Amino acid sequence: MLGSTHGTLTTDSRRARAIACGERPGPAVHGRPAQEGDLDVSGRPLHADVPDLDHFFRPRSVAVIGASDSEGRPNTGVTRQLADWAERVGARLYPVHPSRPAVFGLPCSPSVADLPEQVDLAVVLVGDPLPVIEELAEAKARFAVVFASGFAETGPEGEAAQRRLAAAVERSGVRLLGPNTNLNAFEHFRDDLDGPAIALITQSGHQGRPVFALQELGIRLSHWAPTGNEADLETADFLSYFAEQPGIGAIACYLEGLKDGRSFLLAADRAARRGVPVVAVKVGRTETGARTAASHTGKLTGADTVVDAALRQYGVIRVDGLDELQDTAALLARARPPRADGVVVYSISGGTGAHVADLATEAGLRLPVLSEARQAGLHQWIPEYLSVANPVDNGGHPVGDWRGRKIIDAILDDPEVGVLICPVTGPFPPLSDRLVRDLVDAAEHTDKLVCVVWGSPVGTEPAYREVLLGSSRVATFRTVGNCLTAVRAYLAHHRFTNAYRSPFDEAPRTPSPSYRKAQALMHPGEQLSEHAAKQLLRAYGIRVPREQLVTSAAGAVRAAGLVGYPVVMKASGARIAHKTELGLVKIGLTSASQVRDAYRELTDIARYEDVSLDGVLVCQMVEQGVEMVVGVTHDDLFGPTVTVGLGGVLVEVLRDTAVGVPPFGEEQARDMLAGLRGRALLDGVRGRPPADLDALVEVVLRVQRMALELGDQLAELDINPLMVLPQGQGAVALDALAVCR
Repeated sequence: MLGSTHGTLTTDSRRARAIACGERPGPAVHGRPAQEGDLDVSGRPLHADVPDLDHFFRPRSVAVIGASDSEGRPNTGVTRQLADWAERVGARLYPVHPSRPAVFGLPCSPSVADLPEQVDLAVVLVGDPLPVIEELAEAKARFAVVFASGFAETGPEGEAAQRRLAAAVERSGVRLLGPNTNLNAFEHFRDDLDGPAIALITQSGHQGRPVFALQELGIRLSHWAPTGNEADLETADFLSYFAEQPGIGAIACYLEGLKDGRSFLLAADRAARRGVPVVAVKVGRTETGARTAASHTGKLTGADTVVDAALRQYGVIRVDGLDELQDTAALLARARPPRADGVVVYSISGGTGAHVADLATEAGLRLPVLSEARQAGLHQWIPEYLSVANPVDNGGHPVGDWRGRKIIDAILDDPEVGVLICPVTGPFPPLSDRLVRDLVDAAEHTDKLVCVVWGSPVGTEPAYREVLLGSSRVATFRTVGNCLTAVRAYLAHHRFTNAYRSPFDEAPRTPSPSYRKAQALMHPGEQLSEHAAKQLLRAYGIRVPREQLVTSAAGAVRAAGLVGYPVVMKASGARIAHKTELGLVKIGLTSASQVRDAYRELTDIARYEDVSLDGVLVCQMVEQGVEMVVGVTHDDLFGPTVTVGLGGVLVEVLRDTAVGVPPFGEEQARDMLAGLRGRALLDGVRGRPPADLDALVEVVLRVQRMALELGDQLAELDINPLMVLPQGQGAVALDALAVCR
């Protein structure tokens, strides 16, 4: 599988294990069953396996291998916590130790073989887990947890040890969490809280603490999966499982790396199909972060631009800080779908309102101007000299009568308003106390989102601790930035899921006729000449200029006559990467004499530079259009990826590109183009006609098909420039470079 690290299973072995463990295929997708075993053209699965983790989180029996009750020993604390957890979930606990008759008053089995029944979960507290895994296989245990460190996170020797562990696990049929994990799965989850829950996945236990602490603010947490080094069970397994659990409103993740990019995307796709929001902190934006993550969990962090594009493509909301993770996940878990995307800022200070409105607009939120009729209605209760267009400045929320609630209700009644944000910069009783009571009361009687930013640094005020945090309908934040981040994610998530069509449903199952043509052109380990690379493009229906490959000056003249003046002439050879820098391109040739001279000059330069030629290309000259670049590269985590951006010299100067991870559809291709900084060039600027955007999208999709079908054979493809002609005239690949794997 693509981008695998230590102990990754092949597709066939995963499927065999899934069947052996009783895992089930996904439910119906867009009116048809999602069939177990569906593969795309590259032989990769189209649907995620969903491991049956019920017996992990709610086991009937638990064995603790290496259990202890001797004070001062590390295993004692772990055993005690597991005993308490087993009692809470109703599981029978079996301590295992070769020299102890009992642990905490429970009879102790001397070995795994002596356990009185088949156990659902075995927790391994010994330093060398390998022999234990083999014993657990004989005992037919379902799941095991290995806490021990010293594996892939430590370097080459640890990587080898983890490979041995993963191989033993694969043979055993036991599903393994770890190694290098911790006790977070066995924490005390509060059972007195209502409402949709957050499920948590972390590759570092400490980094999940802020989300876990949300329980103290009344937000329910249902599961915590600390995946560690992921020798077997990985983030994608838990993501797929959580996406199907009733009562989970959002999945929060702290990711240092991904074991397998493809598996993660299949799991994210499963969550997107079901409308379950996934919010993630993903380490690795910088070289330092990537290096530290690798040393911590032994994962591949992946090229961050590709990771970012992949997450966005499947609706995973990426945030930067743990505070953003907790606030965004909490809002998405609990808020109802929006009725509208308009945001109103309501404040008791004109300065506060203007400041927050600026920040909200900068964050990409839409602040509609309230209608004149709505403003007139608000001015019944707010002085005429205060602005109520949006932001709404009340000049001081009414304290002594019913007007404050009337103002809030009037704002929420506006059909363009889906979200009300009220910043309270600091407590100012009784005004702030009455304000939050009115907001909470209004929130109970509306299906629109009400957000309050409680800006006090103290956080002990009754208005905050009792009134705001006591409400399940008001989303409360401590900073404006986190509030805007969460609201933006909330609106974006629902826009995304409302329009989402899984690209895996439309991914090709069988190779196209183009693939068979392309096969004859591929030469393993070689770079193709421009002429051969363009033949590859032609095979996939991508337009190239009229051109002929010639091997003599006279042939060049004949070709120019057939192609039509003016022409471009280029040296063509398998190892020429930068023709322009070597002087191996001549443009704007308008006569036979210029063509003859150009042929001689090109071949002379090639001899001088010791460049091997297969001939000289005489090409149609295409001038009017927008130069773009479209290409394929291979990412260690996600496999073939498609890049599109501004081409020509701009690709190196501006680096304005977008990335897509196949498979993707037309809408996602258009989204890639919409994200370019130079997108306006395609719309036409300074009197130029708009470019043929449809033709560009078609090229991107054809290149994607090439990436899917030739992913194991094509190391790199670079179409630069792709000249996108005026609307209705198509796009032409003027140059191409292809490298075979």
